[in-house]
Amino acid sequence: MPRLKVLFVCVHNSARSQMAEAFLNTLAGDRYQAESAGMEPGALNPLAVKVMKEAGIDISHNKTKSVFEKYKNGELFSYVITVCDEASAETCPVFPGIRTETIHWSFEDPASFTGTPEEKLEKARRLRDAIKEKVLKFISITDTGL
Repeated sequence: MPRLKVLFVCVHNSARSQMAEAFLNTLAGDRYQAESAGMEPGALNPLAVKVMKEAGIDISHNKTKSVFEKYKNGELFSYVITVCDEASAETCPVFPGIRTETIHWSFEDPASFTGTPEEKLEKARRLRDAIKEKVLKFISITDTGL
């Protein structure tokens, strides 16, 4: 059975979308092919790398990618999931395809976290756990339709 293609999108492809991609591929890579991209690709967020490593997933060698390149290349996805704020999500391109569903999950950008290094790390851990919870819920809902 072919795997469902899922694209996670955020502004810079530096943290939230990278974490979601890694969780979906780790937790259900036999049924899903997750990718991620950003509207303005940047550099990986060190907090995201650190908290994912704590969860046993190494994203330190991932590259950031452009959502518009994926669109221009005609890549097809069953689901496009935005993981940024509402205003940023509205600028995401519409992907062609037989069954592309767009879903929005709102998560705070770790680049905006304030506080001491430990406070920022704790916020990143909470973000990681919230993303994992959403991915698990997505798997449970979509698996019923596979």
